[in-house]
Amino acid sequence: MTPYTLPELPYSPGALEPHYSGEIVALHHDKHHAAYVKGANDTLELLAAAREAGDYSQINMLSRSYAFHLSGHVLHSIFWTNMSPDGGGRPEGELSAAIEEHFGGFDQMQAQLTAATVNVQGIGWGALAWEPVSGRLVVEQVHDHQGNVGAGSVPLLVIDSWEHAYYLQYKNVKADFVKAFWNIVNWPDVARRFAEAQQVPPSV
Repeated sequence: MTPYTLPELPYSPGALEPHYSGEIVALHHDKHHAAYVKGANDTLELLAAAREAGDYSQINMLSRSYAFHLSGHVLHSIFWTNMSPDGGGRPEGELSAAIEEHFGGFDQMQAQLTAATVNVQGIGWGALAWEPVSGRLVVEQVHDHQGNVGAGSVPLLVIDSWEHAYYLQYKNVKADFVKAFWNIVNWPDVARRFAEAQQVPPSV
């Protein structure tokens, strides 16, 4: 069984400054993301032990733990590549056209995703995602790492709304972090994910 592994950052921790502190990026990646990778692997071991013993008394807790840690790993892996020292601006090509079609324009999409991220109740994420059943882009709020999303939707652009993602730099003003995030969005990465997501047939 192949264990989950922590991906390397595609840039140095300080490369996203001044919009995103190198200290936060290093802590966020090396400590928080690493903890989700470890949690997913540890939970898989516990599930294997439960199967071996035929004891599923903790199945609810283990199922939640696996979903939480795996989703945290996946979302953070997307998050790092969604940002670039050369980011910002606006998307082009098919992604731009799809945003125009499904949101009425870039400004409208940006406003909706910003509002969704800033207003997540408690902890979570904002996400621009591809919903394959209707074949459209949607904005979602992710509670924790895995709740309140459409089954089968594919995240393309994610913004971490957990306090550990911004507090050392932006204190309790989450909106300032989200505003700064738009200056480092790696639109070619989002466009690549969009192109790949469209190749996956809907599950219904």
